[in-house]
Amino acid sequence: MYYLLYGFLYTLSLLPWKILYFVSDCFYFLMYYVIGYRKKVVMNNLILAFPEKTEEQRKQIAKEFYHSFLDTFIETIKFLSISDKQFSERITGNFDLLNELYKTGQNIQIHSAHFFNWEYMNWAIPKYSTYPFVGVYLPIENKAFNKIILNMRRRYHSIMVSTVNFKTSFHQIAKGRYALGLYTDQNPPNPAQSFWISFFGKLTPFLPGPEKSARIYDTAIVFVHYYKIKRGYYKADFKLITTTPKEYKRGELTKIYVAYLEECIRKEPVNYLWSHRRWKHEFKEEYRKMVIE
Repeated sequence: MYYLLYGFLYTLSLLPWKILYFVSDCFYFLMYYVIGYRKKVVMNNLILAFPEKTEEQRKQIAKEFYHSFLDTFIETIKFLSISDKQFSERITGNFDLLNELYKTGQNIQIHSAHFFNWEYMNWAIPKYSTYPFVGVYLPIENKAFNKIILNMRRRYHSIMVSTVNFKTSFHQIAKGRYALGLYTDQNPPNPAQSFWISFFGKLTPFLPGPEKSARIYDTAIVFVHYYKIKRGYYKADFKLITTTPKEYKRGELTKIYVAYLEECIRKEPVNYLWSHRRWKHEFKEEYRKMVIE
């Protein structure tokens, strides 16, 4: 199964960019106008995030979101055969910030979110920074497809750790140098043990683990916002938040991240993964002790 699927996708990846984007446009029409894939979730999210916008403005954001969403899959397929030179031409950013931090001897956590196209970051960070890059991933149920994606992400020697094994294996990785990439906008599995922080004016749960881990291992914290310059071309903006995480109060670093995340989304609203239910957990009074003001 793996070789059949890989052979098909690799052959597809050999097509020129223009043809692949034409395929993406065709799927956009089906996904948005015919199937309406998670359209209700997308529109509900946009109403919660942007109540001040008109319905037409939110629809326009949704349409551009679906284009970017499908382009992500097409670009990921293209990665199976793209040359190093072509990839280098399609991503820019201030990666020197990471290399300067490496010289200090301190490890780093890179906090990001589900911006488009996150697969570029799985390659760009290990390619352009000195740090060994550790990526945390959620395994895909289809084993053949999961293997293809993992092998692709390891092209520039990323260390991929599944969410299933992270707690038991990361302490070994932490003995050496690393840059740990975290999508810190994941919905937490246990809202009662999560930080509740205002996000687009609504109390929203966020994982406490990233800032806790930063204090335990004394890692510098860097935020990154990556976004499309034009179709297939992206830029990454890295921002150093702190090299002294232990000096921050409980929940403070997560609150800074949430404010940064909202700022990035407001700046590039079509660039965010609106198809996942960011506000699926409702606040309960019993969570009051976890609210970060």
